[in-house]
Amino acid sequence: FIIIPEPPQKRTFVPLSIKYHHVTVDIDNQIATTKVDQVFLNENNHDLEGIYIFPIPEDASISDFAMFVDGKRISAEVLDRKKASDIYEDIVRKMKDPALLEYMGRDAFRARVYPIPARGEKRIQLEYSEVLKYDSGLCKYIYPLNTEKFSAKPIPSVAVTVDIKTKEAIKTIYSPSHDVDIKKKDDHKATLSYEASNVKPDRDLTMYYTVSEDDVGLNLLTYREKDEDGFFILMVAPKYEISERDIIEKDILFILDKSGSMQGEKIEQAKDALKFCVNSLNKDDNFSIITFSTDVDEFNESLLSANQENLQKASRFIDKIDAKGGTNIDDALQKALSKDVDEDRPRVIVFLTDGLPTVGEKDVDKILKNVKDTRNKAIRMFTFGVGYDVNTHFLDNLSQKNGGTPQYVEPSEDIEMAVSLFYSKISEPVLSDLELRVDEIKVKEIYPRTMPDLFRGTQLLVMGRYEGNGRGDIEISGQIGDESKSYDNRAEFPRLALENSFIPRLWAQRKIGYLLEEIRSQGENDELKDEIIRLSKEYGIITPYTSFLVMPDEEEQEVPVALRYEMRRNALESASAGIKAKRGRNAVAASKTMRRLKEAKAAPQSSPVVTSSAKPDSSWKYGAADSAKYNSGEVLIKYVGKKTFFFKSGFWTDSIYETEMETIDISYGSDEYFELLTGEAEIAKYLALGQKVIVCYKEKCYRIE
Repeated sequence: FIIIPEPPQKRTFVPLSIKYHHVTVDIDNQIATTKVDQVFLNENNHDLEGIYIFPIPEDASISDFAMFVDGKRISAEVLDRKKASDIYEDIVRKMKDPALLEYMGRDAFRARVYPIPARGEKRIQLEYSEVLKYDSGLCKYIYPLNTEKFSAKPIPSVAVTVDIKTKEAIKTIYSPSHDVDIKKKDDHKATLSYEASNVKPDRDLTMYYTVSEDDVGLNLLTYREKDEDGFFILMVAPKYEISERDIIEKDILFILDKSGSMQGEKIEQAKDALKFCVNSLNKDDNFSIITFSTDVDEFNESLLSANQENLQKASRFIDKIDAKGGTNIDDALQKALSKDVDEDRPRVIVFLTDGLPTVGEKDVDKILKNVKDTRNKAIRMFTFGVGYDVNTHFLDNLSQKNGGTPQYVEPSEDIEMAVSLFYSKISEPVLSDLELRVDEIKVKEIYPRTMPDLFRGTQLLVMGRYEGNGRGDIEISGQIGDESKSYDNRAEFPRLALENSFIPRLWAQRKIGYLLEEIRSQGENDELKDEIIRLSKEYGIITPYTSFLVMPDEEEQEVPVALRYEMRRNALESASAGIKAKRGRNAVAASKTMRRLKEAKAAPQSSPVVTSSAKPDSSWKYGAADSAKYNSGEVLIKYVGKKTFFFKSGFWTDSIYETEMETIDISYGSDEYFELLTGEAEIAKYLALGQKVIVCYKEKCYRIE
């Protein structure tokens, strides 16, 4: 970023904005070379002078810096953390902006930039190298992408590409900070990429990758504060290059709703999706197709091998599918479940429907009971609900209680794309019936509660809590056909571990997802609601039950106390209605939100304002944790490390702070303020939020004003 330490006093001054921020990273056996390309825009009518600052990782080596003025290369210097902190503090004092405090305690690269031409731009390129730390097969890379505080406008283009090459086989590639795309080329090469438009990044990009020559890699990340139970993430990933004999032979049945409501584009997309899945079968798979409307039709009475002749016959069968008639769900499911099951081969049922049962058994509870009575435990059932006229409670239960997951295709979405992406992920199972065992350390509150099968090219994140400390044996066991396999690792569960502060929030997201599932399947009760609200407040995870946490401050709006209570009661009632809904847009959104929380992999982003004028069901429509963007879209919730801050009464307020707590009052920018920073360096990242902050730290609460 570029700081203008002495903005023109007698002229209108517009802070610099960023045209683009592009980063390419090459990691070759722990040596990471990062190349940064940025263009800064000066929208003022006069030249500016600034200081370019880049917070660099510890022990990084700057290998190239390109910025020229009149053909001359600009000189620059690398500052150790003490000199860098002095500069940050000096700029904070002069500019009355605490944003730089976030980088206290980090080395920095500094260059004087002049001129930054009026109505012009300044391009800067930087390259540095570092050796990534290696710990038991785990490597971590961080890029300082947080430019939110320093760009006057959202950045039109942000892109980060990381190419990884290793001698040992790559297992997991994981980013807890961003929604990234990961592509493995083989066991030793992979690419991670992140792209966004018109954004103000508010967190550094963090990436972990693991290496191991084992068939399945197991790696542990932990977080633990003093005198509290710890949190952990277990990363489980199979090798990428797998011989055909290592891919589990499976039986798969496709059940397609061809009732009259599927007519038109829906049935054509569904048929194309079905063809993709059939043509993607492995040569040792067995399959069949069942279609249903008023009656049930099937491609073949028994499952057929996926040879070329049978695949061609299946394609001709799919071509003849026509949409008409009622919806006989029970008979279709019973037809699929009645087929003989080979206990040594996992059986997958993919069930796609766009409606409710209208023929045969219409009571969905009885249909679920019929499935329970008939189903063999080797069967996994994955459901696709198309459109809004589906019973989401029925489809959720049908999949979740039968080893699968529900998915929903909204009217604006492409059925073929949704089904094809799903099938690509589950087409090559490498380990089924997974079980986790940890010896010597007590683990609890583990999510997912039931371990899914492991597929080629995928990875599993298991999150939980632990008691005690020391080394523990971790084992993942499962089946490959009729053969039992187990993979283990011995890992450290420490007494104190403060580095991976994102883990508690991820764990809380997953727990909330399962609590919402309990409410949707078993009914609402105060105990579950209270636990969701407690977790939401502590970890800053906005759900329909807690949307009031990010409403604009009622006191500033002079809303009477009684009306404030009424607003919150209405918010809870509308949340209950959304969760209880079985059909319609809200019901589909509720199921999607619940699943997203249950499968959370990245920490939630800062949430924009949600006003009292919002419709009661709006948070479900857009996804509860994302929150709809109303009015100005002003951010009212931020995450710093493990802590969550809500913007209330003009203050960024620690979520654990209660009004009756005593505070130590300190004036922003005073000597006492900087003495606090000197004595408690860790608190700097919280004070970087602004000039008015309430933060609780080491059993004391500080009020900065």
